[in-house]
Amino acid sequence: MVSLDQQLNFLLEIDRLKLVARRTRTVGGARAENSAEHSWHVAMMAMTLAPHASEPIDIDRVIKLLLVHDIVEIDAGDTFLYDAAASQDKAEREAAAADRIFGLLPADQAARLRALWDEHEDKATAESRFAHACDRAIPMLINLTNEGISWQENSVRFEQVIARNQPDIESIAPALWQWLLPRLESARDRGWLR
Repeated sequence: MVSLDQQLNFLLEIDRLKLVARRTRTVGGARAENSAEHSWHVAMMAMTLAPHASEPIDIDRVIKLLLVHDIVEIDAGDTFLYDAAASQDKAEREAAAADRIFGLLPADQAARLRALWDEHEDKATAESRFAHACDRAIPMLINLTNEGISWQENSVRFEQVIARNQPDIESIAPALWQWLLPRLESARDRGWLR
């Protein structure tokens, strides 16, 4: 029997994702976005850009992957993509968070949501690769719109952006990467990236 109490407790717990501040600012640069806003925005990006995937994808599955992918940040925090030191134990912190948070649900739902999170992390399916591409692209798109404010605040270098993003985006959404690359080069030339 499904436990309504467990499900409602889970839903209240994941509301805490709204409290996890990211380093990327909202469009306009007024404030940092939170992880819940990011999850919604990247799911919308995936739904919108699905026709640009270079492999067949099930967009409904991509959206599910994106809705669960950052829930672990409630416990593990948001690890800035360009922070090598913080990334060293990211996998362990996030796996422990996934165990706890998804474990709040009845066992069958916990297993299904945890499997989605694992699929996203493994990047073994076209859906998870497309989800990762969108997850990497949306902060760049916002930074390009905001004259690189988050990049500048965090001393991000052009080479870091290319190294950390090109493989994930170009492999599954080459048209998106071809759109981004000249704009990233322009951002470097304007001094938005070191």
